[in-house]
Parts: sequence; C-alpha cells; structure tokens
Amino acid sequence: MVEELVAAGVTLASAGAVYVMAAARVVKQYERGVVLRLGRLRPEVRGPGFTMIVPGIDKLRKVNMQIVTMPVPGQEGITRDNVTVRVDAVVYFKVTAPAEAIIRVEDYRFAVAQMAQTSLRSIIGKSELDDLLSNREKLNQGLELMIDSPAVEWGVTIDRVEIKDVSLPETMKRSMARQAEADRERRARVINADAELQASKKLAEAAKEMSEQPAALQLRLLQTVVAVAAEKNSTLVLPFPVELLRFLERAAPAPGPVQQPQQPVHSVEEQPVQEQLPSPQPRLDPGSEGSNSRQD
Repeated sequence: MVEELVAAGVTLASAGAVYVMAAARVVKQYERGVVLRLGRLRPEVRGPGFTMIVPGIDKLRKVNMQIVTMPVPGQEGITRDNVTVRVDAVVYFKVTAPAEAIIRVEDYRFAVAQMAQTSLRSIIGKSELDDLLSNREKLNQGLELMIDSPAVEWGVTIDRVEIKDVSLPETMKRSMARQAEADRERRARVINADAELQASKKLAEAAKEMSEQPAALQLRLLQTVVAVAAEKNSTLVLPFPVELLRFLERAAPAPGPVQQPQQPVHSVEEQPVQEQLPSPQPRLDPGSEGSNSRQD
C-alpha cells in the first residue's frame, strides 16, 4: 500500500513537473507576449518576466519591441525631369501595439518592406534630380509619411526613413561634371573681370594723385627698388621714368640772370627831332681865313 502511494506521488510530481515545464514561458525585457487561447486573442498582453500558459490550449507569440533597421533594396525609376536613377534607403520602425501586429497583418516586417519599396518608387517619380541630390530631408519626410499611413493600422510606427544613395548613369555624371566645370569657369571669369575693373579704378586714382604730387612717383620708384633688391638678384634693371627727370628738373635751382652791356636806347620819338636839327658847320682855321682874304 505504501509503495503504491509513493509511486502515485512520484507520478503526480513528475506530471506536475512536466506540466510546469510545458506551461512555463519567459518573456524578455524588450519583448511582449500575445496569448491565443484556442485561436482567440486574450485581451492581456504578457509583460517581461516569467509567465504561465495552458499547454496545448494557449499559444504564446512573442513580439520584439525594439527599433528595427530595415534596408530598402535599390529601386530604379525615372524622375520628373526624365532622368533614370537608382535609389536605396533605410527604414527605422518599431512595434507599438503587439496584438495589432500579430492579428492584422501576417508578417509585419515583410509588409513594411514592401510598402517602403513602393513608396520609394513613388517618391522617385514625383521628384526631380536636383531634389534627390540636394533636398533629401524633405523627401525623407514625405517618404516617412507615405509608409507610416498604412503601418499605423498594423501596430507599427515608422521612426525614421533615410535615403542612402542615389546612383546616376555614367553619361549623366559626365554631363553634370561638364556643367559644373563650365559654371565654375564662368564665375572665375566674372570674378577676374571684376578684379580688373577695381584695379583699373584704383590705378586711375593713383595716377591722379601722382600727377598732383610728383614726389610720390619717386617714392614709388624707391619702393620698387627695395622690393626687387630683397630677392637678392645679381642684376637689377631699373626703369627710369620721364616724370622723375621732370621732377629733378623742377627741383634744380634756376640759373641767375646774365648781365649784358647797356646800350643807349633811342626812342622812336627822338629820331625825327634829330633829323630836323641842322648839320654842324665845319670850323675854319684863322690861317685859312687870312689866306682867303689875301687872295681876295
């Protein structure tokens, strides 16, 4: 009798242990448990830790609540300005309603992946090439809204969507490179012309100042000599401007007036007076008069 009781107790203990092992479940911290009893959803969601279910009757489905990083394969499309591109992206999402993610959609990961691919193709067709290359933030927001609208019903929230890379054909890359090079050359020419204009204005102002102050030209020449001599050249060719000669000529002392012998100056009015004067009579010697008298 005692042996039968011991055997029955051992059997019950073994059955209890087997039942506990079959019914025991452990839910991790980043997971939530959804219980289906005879195919029907139980309202409570099992939290992290140890939990029990009815073996053979209940079925526990664990749902990961972490943020899932899902790469979107590269999608080829034609932009609004008729350029063929290939764009790939990455989607960050997480499950916010475990029961909805299990009941409403068969595989929420596969559903989000397909929705992301179709939304990416739609974004490519609605955008231009310049927007894909430079205005990605706006496209990311639009893509996130397109994916998040149906995903909310699946108990999934899209955290973020990023466009990773935009692949262009080789011909388009060469065309864009030529366009950028031409644009840079145009800007360089405009900047060079503007610099020449400003330099010409400054040179004109400097020439005007030097024309008013001839000494400035000499100072500029001396500065040029100092700048050239600082390079330790063995031969120095120095231009000699004509303005410097004029400056030296002006700075030289003027020679004194040359004294010339004074000459009598006759006025024009005195000449007719001298012409009216009688000519002087020759003087006769007394001897000559006596001889003349004798002859008479």
